[in-house]
Amino acid sequence: MAIDVYKDWLGIKEPGPFDHYTLLRLPKFEDDAEKIRNNYKKLNGHVRKYATGQYSVRSQELLNELAKCMLCLTDPERKRDYDEGQGRVFEEDERTRPSMDRVLIKQGHMDRGQAKEAQGFAEQRGLTFCDAVVQMKLVDRETATKALAEERGLSYIDLDETPPQFTVLDKLPKQVCRRNTILPLFIDEAVLLVACADELSHELEEELRLRYGLPIKTVLATPQSINAGVEQYYSELKDALAAAAEAGVTTGDGSSRKQASASSAAKSSTKVASGPAKRFNQLPPEEQQKKKQIGYILLMWGLIAPVLIDNYLVKPNISALDFGAFVPSISTILITPCVAFFVLKVYWK
Repeated sequence: MAIDVYKDWLGIKEPGPFDHYTLLRLPKFEDDAEKIRNNYKKLNGHVRKYATGQYSVRSQELLNELAKCMLCLTDPERKRDYDEGQGRVFEEDERTRPSMDRVLIKQGHMDRGQAKEAQGFAEQRGLTFCDAVVQMKLVDRETATKALAEERGLSYIDLDETPPQFTVLDKLPKQVCRRNTILPLFIDEAVLLVACADELSHELEEELRLRYGLPIKTVLATPQSINAGVEQYYSELKDALAAAAEAGVTTGDGSSRKQASASSAAKSSTKVASGPAKRFNQLPPEEQQKKKQIGYILLMWGLIAPVLIDNYLVKPNISALDFGAFVPSISTILITPCVAFFVLKVYWK
């Protein structure tokens, strides 16, 4: 039976096609970037509940669709163009953007005096204003990066919620990402989206354009999340390609890599084509709770099973040897630690 993901998962009752605001369950022409990101985050967590099982492919497709909507609506220039295409009329033509200090003052993170102090701190030490407010502990890095994105007219992205596509990641060497603190994400409307800590240099943008044959669009993320993402996602890409290579047919002309990738994609649905699996602490709260409950059940049976085995299997068969009190501990010593290790170090990792 075919499933209508828009109706069943997102709760959209009207017929499609749907605009970005409808998909993200937002009022038409919503301008609050934080509200847009929050709605995306909630929907992302909900849709990820279907990321395994028979709906895994459709789930990943919808996640990609939601991510593209969010990135468009949190990019001031792209949002304005999109809104105008949707019939919105702006009262003024001038596309002014607030400075980072004004954004943080408006959000209540600092006052004008602290902003002026941070400006002086930045000038004295040769820092950017973004680095200065973080070093002064006025705001955390994520808040500062979001404000910088608003100042630059760019989108902010949480890489824990929006991992890259492996087919995009595979075209750029890991060392290039490390050296420049960037992470290519996916292609949206014939434009490559690249997460970076600041805007790309002209030379780097040109290199990426030549590698991918596409224009480049920057989205901002914290340096820590980019560095962590580079290590995690390239490691998972390497594992996925190795598994795919085992299933592929080597032709000697370099085509085995493509065949292997296709074979792996067929077996793991969206592993290579759509993105990596999530670690336990990156799962949505509902899925974390479900895995916790299953883990507790496994731990409980790790204690109960040895007792049952000792009393109903071991002792009746070796009672003549009179092992006494030592017998009940045999299965406990063997089974309980193994179950605990699996749950704590593997299943909940």
